[in-house]
Amino acid sequence: METNKLTNKVTKKTFSIKGLHCASCIRVTERALKKTPGVKDAVVNLATQKAMVTYDTDNCTPEQLAEAIDKTGYILELEDTSYAEASESKEKELKKLLNKVNVSLGFGLLIFWGSFPVLMETAPAIFRNFFFQLLLATPVQFWAGYEFYRATVPALKHRSANMDTLVALGTTVAYIYSTFVTFFPEVIINLGLDPMPYFDVAVIVIGLILLGRYFEAKAKSGTSQAIKKLIGLQAKTARVIRDKKEVNLPIEQVKIGNIIRVRPGEKIPVDGVIIEGESSIDESMITGESIPVDKTKGDTVVGATMNKSGTFIYKATKVGAETMLAQIIKLVEEAQGSKAPIQRLADIVSSYFVPVVIMLAFLTFGVWYIFGPSPAFLYAMLNTVAVLIIACPCAMGLATPTAIMVGTGIGAEHGILIKDAESLETANKINAIVFDKTGTLTKGKPEVTDLIVLDKLEEYPSSGAKPDQEDEILKLAASIEKGSEHSLAESIVKEAENKKLVLSKVEKFKAIPGYGVEGWLNKQKILLGNIKLMKKNGVRIDSTQVKTTEKLEMDGKTVVYIAVDQKALGLIAIADTIKDTAKDALTSLKKRGIEILMITGDNERTANAIAKKLGVDRVLAEVLPDQKENEIKKLQTAGKKVAMVGDGINDAPALAAADIGIAMGSGTDVAIEAADITLINKDLKSVTAAIELSKKTMRTIKLNLIWAFGYNVLLIPVAMGILYPFFGILLSPIFASVAMASSSISVVSNSLLLKRVKIL
Repeated sequence: METNKLTNKVTKKTFSIKGLHCASCIRVTERALKKTPGVKDAVVNLATQKAMVTYDTDNCTPEQLAEAIDKTGYILELEDTSYAEASESKEKELKKLLNKVNVSLGFGLLIFWGSFPVLMETAPAIFRNFFFQLLLATPVQFWAGYEFYRATVPALKHRSANMDTLVALGTTVAYIYSTFVTFFPEVIINLGLDPMPYFDVAVIVIGLILLGRYFEAKAKSGTSQAIKKLIGLQAKTARVIRDKKEVNLPIEQVKIGNIIRVRPGEKIPVDGVIIEGESSIDESMITGESIPVDKTKGDTVVGATMNKSGTFIYKATKVGAETMLAQIIKLVEEAQGSKAPIQRLADIVSSYFVPVVIMLAFLTFGVWYIFGPSPAFLYAMLNTVAVLIIACPCAMGLATPTAIMVGTGIGAEHGILIKDAESLETANKINAIVFDKTGTLTKGKPEVTDLIVLDKLEEYPSSGAKPDQEDEILKLAASIEKGSEHSLAESIVKEAENKKLVLSKVEKFKAIPGYGVEGWLNKQKILLGNIKLMKKNGVRIDSTQVKTTEKLEMDGKTVVYIAVDQKALGLIAIADTIKDTAKDALTSLKKRGIEILMITGDNERTANAIAKKLGVDRVLAEVLPDQKENEIKKLQTAGKKVAMVGDGINDAPALAAADIGIAMGSGTDVAIEAADITLINKDLKSVTAAIELSKKTMRTIKLNLIWAFGYNVLLIPVAMGILYPFFGILLSPIFASVAMASSSISVVSNSLLLKRVKIL
């Protein structure tokens, strides 16, 4: 049971629900949860058998939710079980279900042997005995078929109906009639009917429906393989250093701050930062990239990745539910449990479907009883049972969630985390993609290429002395940029560190989004940023300096000025390299007819230089962070379905405003939280892959829905007997149950075919 705090009072929890079998089950349980006081929202998923409930903890408790579900005939589990425990529980349920299937079909075949007109002549006398058949049928009807009654009785009390209602009504009619024939055959004879029971119909139908559920459950377990694989990646133990001794601890006992040693060939237990040693690490489990990454002191490592070569010691920074792997598992589970907009169609239809089927069943009985051939009652009863059995809307309920589970699982395996089903559905409708420049289209690791002194002052605020002027400017710039999260700042700090310059402590640091930064040192105000920041603060930039800046920008370099007390000391040119996969990714998207835009706070000349190399359609340059969101909205107003791809804190509003927000996995937590899709593999080609995955998944869902709806639309009239006047064909309840089970299994199997899809 996952918990995700939203506010102090409102929380979101995931609960397992037992007994869900069809789309109408989902409708009934969702309605019960939503009617519970304090519940803000509830989404029930048939494929995962889980409900995600958002509720006010002051007005609602899990016990109240369980009580609401209990009234509908289902069971909401309150205990927080691990995935392993849940899997073990499902295995036990599958074994129990298989036992019921074996008993039902075994007894059913014996009854069938003793009651079918041709075969009964070869059967032992006891098998032809009606009381013996009743003895075999009763445990199947009320033990194996108990789950049908468990959901039907409360549902009828609350004037609702579901698939279990149809099965319970159909088999109970056959069982009661057969029991009456067994005890009062003379009454049936006096009515002019052959006193023949139909225990085989009730028993075999129950057995076949349970068999269908068994195969369906086995198939559905294949749709959640992604989570099983992710959980299987976790390390079981960690080698923790305590008092200069190494102690092997279970992974659950590792705490933040623990010092851990990892040797070659071992899995990294939890997330952390290397403090000693270096190595090459295989991070393919989270990035999908097979080439190992070199790591050294100060680099972060991710739990469950594989250490390939060296030995190193690192400090644990995230454990348990906070690790990247745990967060990935949580995101995948939530995505698989969410509901796509297209599923609403199935939900709406199913809410009316079962009551309509029950009315059709009564109509079938009436028509056959009044107008049918002799024995009219038996024809009426058997056709009514066939209608009730074949109309079970299992396939409708499974059509969307099974495909969503497989689709999101495939994404996770390729380093594409999809937040919810709605995002997966929307992605294939995108016709314009806006890319942030720095850190998204470029590597985000720019380097200082030029440093030009503009004003040769006698003294500088960081030391009061007169050292090397270029080093002093770099030292000032790095000192103030130390507090910034921007990738350009990182390049300046790194250049200073390479020169072994000692940085000074800056006071009153302030980041000015879209302009630069400012701070105070030795009572002097220092500015570092673009020309707009300089002009805003009254710093004079002459025409020669402007021409120098323009020349550097024409080469695709970003230029920042540094000023002290309104005097420009120098300028620093920084160049960022384009990502290796950027051009191919953009070309692939353009081939699909998608418009490509680049948005950046950088100046227009630098932005155009990068855009030209990449073949970008439109450039939105010198855009302030708070304006990025407005640019997205302008495109949406123009009728575009817009995706935004970014990685920084300043991209978060735009990511949230876009129809689909796509965050690079290397980005900030804020950006990832605001996004609908996260590319933890950091590969821009995954943008194309996400869109392709969306298209394939939606195609599968549509095929599933066509099959599910088509199956019921075509076969219900057949079960009612529409072919009998023309061809003499009737659909036996036994064959109806086979067709119903086959429909559900076909839908799940079609969803599993998604696993063969190549998206990268």
